[in-house]
Amino acid sequence: MKESKINFYSENEFQLDHEKSYGIWIEGVIESEGKKLEEISYIFCNDDYMLDINMKYLDHDTYTDIISFDYSVGNILQGDIYISTERVEENSREFNVSFEEELRRVIIHGVLHLCGYKDKSEEESTLMRGKEEEKLKLFHVEQ
Repeated sequence: MKESKINFYSENEFQLDHEKSYGIWIEGVIESEGKKLEEISYIFCNDDYMLDINMKYLDHDTYTDIISFDYSVGNILQGDIYISTERVEENSREFNVSFEEELRRVIIHGVLHLCGYKDKSEEESTLMRGKEEEKLKLFHVEQ
């Protein structure tokens, strides 16, 4: 059996259910964008952990749901994606969606950043949201 190139770690109490399904989905999204996967690590954490990373590496004194560190070279994707499960929980309530749906959106948002999509301008954000919707439809739980 081939070793997964997608890793899930937790720096808090969160445990991702259906890791295999997420891995298959993420690999499919990467392939659908014409990219190749080297290795991606997801690190789930709390707000304080994320704030520390945001201040230390990005000089931002704000809470955020996701930070992506992109080590990709050309079309070969590699990176670390930090996700605050506390922010995901709060955002799911704010947007009136389930925690799982919001988590999938954030997970794939990070992959799309590694694929080269940005979200700084309104035009970039609109494209990113469209890509998120497109990729969310590809998720299903493997039985």
